[in-house]
Amino acid sequence: MRPTSFGLRNDAPTGRPIAPATPRLSPAPAIPPKLPPMRQRRLQSYLALVLADGLAIGLGLAAAARLTAPSPFHLDLLLPIYWTIALILPAYSLATLTDRLLAPSKAIAALLLAHIVLITAHWATLLSHEAGRGTGGVGAVGAAMGITILLMIALRLMLRPMVRRRCGAHAQNLLMIDDDGELPAIAHGVRVHARTHGLRPDLSDPHMLDRLGRYMDGMDRVLVACPAHRREAWSLVFKSANVSGEILDAEVHMLDVLGSRRGDDYGALVVSVQPLSMSQRATKRAFDVAVAGGAILALAPLLAVVALLIRLGDGGPVLFVQNRTGRNNRFFPIYKFRSMRVERADAVGARSASRDDDRITPIGRLIRRTSIDELPQLFNVLRGHMSIVGPRPHAIGSLAGEQLFWDVDRRYWLRHAVKPGLTGLAQMRGLRGATQTESDLTRRLKADLEYLDGWTIWRDIAIIVGTLRVLIHARAF
Repeated sequence: MRPTSFGLRNDAPTGRPIAPATPRLSPAPAIPPKLPPMRQRRLQSYLALVLADGLAIGLGLAAAARLTAPSPFHLDLLLPIYWTIALILPAYSLATLTDRLLAPSKAIAALLLAHIVLITAHWATLLSHEAGRGTGGVGAVGAAMGITILLMIALRLMLRPMVRRRCGAHAQNLLMIDDDGELPAIAHGVRVHARTHGLRPDLSDPHMLDRLGRYMDGMDRVLVACPAHRREAWSLVFKSANVSGEILDAEVHMLDVLGSRRGDDYGALVVSVQPLSMSQRATKRAFDVAVAGGAILALAPLLAVVALLIRLGDGGPVLFVQNRTGRNNRFFPIYKFRSMRVERADAVGARSASRDDDRITPIGRLIRRTSIDELPQLFNVLRGHMSIVGPRPHAIGSLAGEQLFWDVDRRYWLRHAVKPGLTGLAQMRGLRGATQTESDLTRRLKADLEYLDGWTIWRDIAIIVGTLRVLIHARAF
């Protein structure tokens, strides 16, 4: 018997070739892409950083001993503690290798924590009697830390060209498999067309799985674009291949998915989380109450005078109250000093105020020009409707050009994940006044969404200080 073709035999009674039962063999594989051994190179780079940090600490202790006094903490005690903390933080990671400065910040944090541990241990157990005398020990520790930090930064900058040369800008090997899908444009990824290379997620073919394993060997990430009915098979291939596998799904991008959650009998996509934690909300609320309460007390005479002038002007109400959309997309009554004639007031805000607006009263023109008309919103802050800093609340009928705000960009509603503010990032940047074009809204929305990303109390304070410079502006009318 002589085989007539690959995988076929000619022992049928009729002499016609028939296919074998098992195993099913795959066609000869195409050549997998040859990439550098990135894992080994990363490990070598981490080792270089570890040794550089050890050298910096040793030189820092030696230099401090010559300039001031010997540090009470010896190298053989400080180094193990430092390296342990540095590995926990971690100071040696992929993010470190791709950082422009090779991420000295975590190394410095590890150094500070290591000294805190040793100082605490010293005062708790009195390990060193000499270090407790006078201020010499403190000066030596401070000098050693300062010199070490400078040396750490210098040595990491010196190592940066070597690390970039060995690991590249991304320090990763990325394989992208096009299995009848649409791959993203990732410059450092190696693209492979499944059909051209004879690749498929065939879980009944050990030879195919071996071929896929050779393609994925040495890869840090493998990304596949495929139809929905092949996702489960690719998922099992990735799970069995000891690789970080990712399956592209257009809905993940469309829904802006943050993660996933699995229960006993369900799976869910996490698409949103609260932008502020409980402690952050408490901090922001305390800050709001303190600032609003203090401002009301300080500005009470001004508020009384303005209210009296409005009342004497035409005998109408002092306040203009209008429903606005606040946090959680809930309506709340916003308070403003009334600046328009009672009979011409715009309840839904469909018409933006203009420079020569005939609806505005004489006193209204002054308080709008100086933003005094917004001061009653301090009471909104105390009631919890608003915050001092946040996206400005808009009237329901506000238009950008000829379109409602949410028709211009559906992300408009994302601004309501936090309380609206008396001022915000957009206002600080001068993005105020009428929204005459769609781009006017787009620029403000971009600033509002930027504010939601990574809140800190210090940024709120900076926005308040920045707003003071633009209280009187050309677009206030």
